[in-house]
Amino acid sequence: MFTQLFSALRFATPLLLVTIVRSEENWPQFRGPTRQGLSDATGLPTTWSDSDHVTWKTEIHGKAWSSPVIFGRQIWLTSATEDGTDLFAVAIDRDSGKIVHDLKVFHNEAPQYADKFNSYGSPTPVIEEGRLYVTFGSPGTACLDTKSGKVLWERRDLQCNHWRGAGSSPTLWKNLLILHFDGADFQYVIALDKQTGKTVWKTDRSIDFQDLTPEGKPIRDGDFRKGFASPLVITHEGKPLLISVGSNATYCYEPATGKELWRVEERKHHSGSVSPVAGDGMVYTATGLAKGEMWAVRLGGSGIVTDTHVAWKVTRNVPNRPSPLLVGDLLFMVDQDSGVVTCLEAKTGKEVWRERLPGTGNHSCSPIHSEGRIYFFSEKGFGTVIEAGRQFKVLAENKLEGGVMSSPAVSGKALFVRTKTHLYRIENR
Repeated sequence: MFTQLFSALRFATPLLLVTIVRSEENWPQFRGPTRQGLSDATGLPTTWSDSDHVTWKTEIHGKAWSSPVIFGRQIWLTSATEDGTDLFAVAIDRDSGKIVHDLKVFHNEAPQYADKFNSYGSPTPVIEEGRLYVTFGSPGTACLDTKSGKVLWERRDLQCNHWRGAGSSPTLWKNLLILHFDGADFQYVIALDKQTGKTVWKTDRSIDFQDLTPEGKPIRDGDFRKGFASPLVITHEGKPLLISVGSNATYCYEPATGKELWRVEERKHHSGSVSPVAGDGMVYTATGLAKGEMWAVRLGGSGIVTDTHVAWKVTRNVPNRPSPLLVGDLLFMVDQDSGVVTCLEAKTGKEVWRERLPGTGNHSCSPIHSEGRIYFFSEKGFGTVIEAGRQFKVLAENKLEGGVMSSPAVSGKALFVRTKTHLYRIENR
């Protein structure tokens, strides 16, 4: 019996080790494995410059704000021409920084309008072993073979008027690729079979976007309908829940069917752009792009739960682009316009501290957390590391050329930071 057990362990151990290595090294989607900006990596650098602690630096053509995703030795990101006519997927070798694939996925003869602040390649792809899933919103969604670069399937019929450009990143859950299409004309969530690209379910947003504004005026402006936030799948009381922020509401769906379970409505603000985070029976969601509020919503209930399940609200220095971080019992958020970071008690919403990051300027990308440290990157390229605690403590101030619009990725002991012009591998050497 001992011999049989030893033999089984001898063959099983390599598989176990591979799994552990992969879980530490992969960053498969926007904001990482949990989709909430949390990394279990150890030994990440806290100091760097454009040359110090840079293992390699690779120029990326085009204009795109998508974040890098990582699986094994491959890093993938999307790019686009500035006018949106050509849309690309680019693969980079994680160890050398060399470009492995530079693929034109779609050509678009008549691109929709995109605000200059946005890009035509803002949605972050999703990667798993052997497959990459890219979306550019209504211009097209596709699945690529990561080894050959071959397009395995594509969809170009998922339409909406993004009004100012697409921004929502997809997520994978079991056999489903889940996407948001919140445009000026259509607003819906859709799940595709990841093997074939065929529609499994499609659910229209349930709020009537032809409603009146709080001032009693008809809503005709596309800004009141569009959204940029990305879907989040969590588990609560043993059940999977799809948390989905649209314009004027945060929804909860069954991820397998698309059935709406509940929603919280906030009609004063619009264009939900901040992706939610969740923990300890709560969801933390920002209500809109312009002077929105941060709400803590208790999970559970059914129907419209605005009056019954909102635990607290915060109105001061609420972000309208960067997503928050939930670290233990503390919620951290950065105001994109001022660089002011606020630390709140997650349970009560009570302010612990509020401080301005030194010399950073505006923030568009979402921060990440590792080993009790939070990493912030600004549009001017400042990288500030602070302690994730009840005292505001700056651990390091850094700078990269080009400015940062994309949220960073982590693999092993390295940070992968995309600036407006390059992708950096940053680590202690």
